[in-house]
Amino acid sequence: MPRRPNKVSVRPLELDFEDPRGDALADVLGVSLLRNVLYKRIEARAPWGFRLRAHERAIFYLIARGAARLEVDGEQPIELSVGDAAFLPHGTEHVLRDAATTLPLDAHDGSRCTEPGPRHIGGTGAPTSLITGFFDLGGRPPSLLSGLPRVVTLSPNDRTTAPWVAATLQLLLAEAAQPGPASLLVLQRLADVLFIQALRSLAANSGPPGHECKHRGIAALGDASIREALGLIHQRPGDPWTVASLGARVGLSRSTFAARFTDLVGEPPLEYIARWRITRAAEFLRDTDHSIDEIAARVGYESVPSFSRAFMRFRGERPGSYRKSERERVRLDNEPTSG
Repeated sequence: MPRRPNKVSVRPLELDFEDPRGDALADVLGVSLLRNVLYKRIEARAPWGFRLRAHERAIFYLIARGAARLEVDGEQPIELSVGDAAFLPHGTEHVLRDAATTLPLDAHDGSRCTEPGPRHIGGTGAPTSLITGFFDLGGRPPSLLSGLPRVVTLSPNDRTTAPWVAATLQLLLAEAAQPGPASLLVLQRLADVLFIQALRSLAANSGPPGHECKHRGIAALGDASIREALGLIHQRPGDPWTVASLGARVGLSRSTFAARFTDLVGEPPLEYIARWRITRAAEFLRDTDHSIDEIAARVGYESVPSFSRAFMRFRGERPGSYRKSERERVRLDNEPTSG
């Protein structure tokens, strides 16, 4: 009996793209995190110290060698050693120095410097190496990040630190110790990962439902029902969501859902939806050439006037003015500077 020929489908295999919009934290960071900037590596020798004034950015430090003392008003001083990382999610004013007796200098952003090598500061005493930079979150932090503590620390020597956090810290230290081609890019990407791991850690340790919420906003990601609701909002912000419809989708009554959402996120569901729609609209205005009426429809507004009023409420300016100012900012950021 002759063998039957194999039938090969002529329809090509489609490889679908993963959509990050269903993950609220990924969506928030994807829209809000405009850039990750590393300062030149700092090589300090005691006595050394500097003060950074408040900025609308998330600042971070990694101790690659030696030790440092981090001081924030209203908080206990934090002693940092090799491998420790510290984040200041709100850009709170702070002092970093070798000892409490050292007088800190005021520090501020400089220009893009093309000269190779680290920045040397301080005297001739014990050495400390710092990797530092910031995450630009585009001004006011989104709701999920607004309740973060003023200081978050991670340490590979802490028994409560997750293994993957310790591994990321070690990778950062290894790259800093032996930099290779594209080392700056590697450090920036690892810093992104570490920032996300810090947020995950806070979400997991913000307390179970029914207990006092430690960090409103990020705590919502530790509750399965509210996390699912946030995923729906982020995936389809233009849908006509109501408190009842969202509650039904996640298996909660309207009242239970509204109360739990407000407690964990820090604002009522409809307020969060309105704010997130404008956040997405700002992204479209900044990164696309879509018309304002098309953007309004995409994020759930039936008319441009209602969209414009909402945008003014949350952003303090009209959509057209925002688009113009953001494009001017991008143009200035991309202009070459001398150092």
